[in-house]
Amino acid sequence: MIKIAITKGRIQKQVTNLLENADYDVEPILNLGRELQIKTKDDLQIIFGKANDVITFLEHGIVDIGFVGKDTLDENDFDDYYELLDLKIGQCIFALASYPDFSNKNFQRRKRIASKYPRVTKKYFAQKQEDIEIIKLEGSVELGPVVGLADAIVDIVETGNTLSANGLEVIEKISDISTRMIVNKSSFKFKKDKIIEMVERLEDAQTN
Repeated sequence: MIKIAITKGRIQKQVTNLLENADYDVEPILNLGRELQIKTKDDLQIIFGKANDVITFLEHGIVDIGFVGKDTLDENDFDDYYELLDLKIGQCIFALASYPDFSNKNFQRRKRIASKYPRVTKKYFAQKQEDIEIIKLEGSVELGPVVGLADAIVDIVETGNTLSANGLEVIEKISDISTRMIVNKSSFKFKKDKIIEMVERLEDAQTN
């Protein structure tokens, strides 16, 4: 049996569609009630959780495979897994965004950057050898520059509509984000054939 954790919400719907296209039994997912765990005719055992919980389940060997966004992986310090497949769904980017004059400003102090993703932000500016102040916001990080709390933000950008509506724009793309299939290293050792079969079936489904 292959044990899988899938991120709830949009990723759950997109992964379900991909599994269906790969000829996996998704009826238990489509008819999901209040069950916290389901089994399929393909001998898959599936649980659904928040993105960070998917990584926790994988880290502790509760599941063999996780489907989770690259943004969650980049922000988490757990790296003891193999990333086997980019599902090419949920595509967006991490970006530095601010008012258009941000790049031409002469800052006399450390830049203040608002973000839900302090680890990603810290790594990005460390690569630029810049010492910044990170301000953690949980809600609409666009408010950081708007209310004068921050000079810029690091956030996920999909359409850019919210940025534009608040007079902000992408200053620099940081990295691409999409849903990834990751696997516990120990599970890959003992269930390699079944896991590789799933990778190949999902790859075929992507191209059909």
